[in-house]
Amino acid sequence: MRILIVEDDFTARKLLQLHLSEYGDCFIAVNGQEAVQAVREALDEGRPYNLICLDIMMPEMDGHKALEMIRWMEQEHGTRGNDVAKVIITTSLSDSKDVVRAFRQGCEAYIVKPIKKDKLLKEMESLGLIQPQLKD
Repeated sequence: MRILIVEDDFTARKLLQLHLSEYGDCFIAVNGQEAVQAVREALDEGRPYNLICLDIMMPEMDGHKALEMIRWMEQEHGTRGNDVAKVIITTSLSDSKDVVRAFRQGCEAYIVKPIKKDKLLKEMESLGLIQPQLKD
């Protein structure tokens, strides 16, 4: 699995990378502009991301605008349905307006920070990205 972590906070970025590295190759973008560029390059190379963990509050370009542009680029490349990247919003914003806006823009899940590994894995399971985790 190819995973893009879009997060401007170093600690949150490292934590997500630690949680996700056993499930695929993790790539990093520190703002929305870098994320859009990374997705553009991945689509052009024919190696799109399977999962994008996207923060909302970032410098340069926020997550809402980045998500809007990512979905537009996928459409332009003919990527539709189950082939689009699964986007999990990872943010400290829990306001219902932000949540609704993110889902309208095409995210599949929304997790409020701090990110707990079990919550992240549960969302990945529900999106069909990983197999259900066995409970001890």
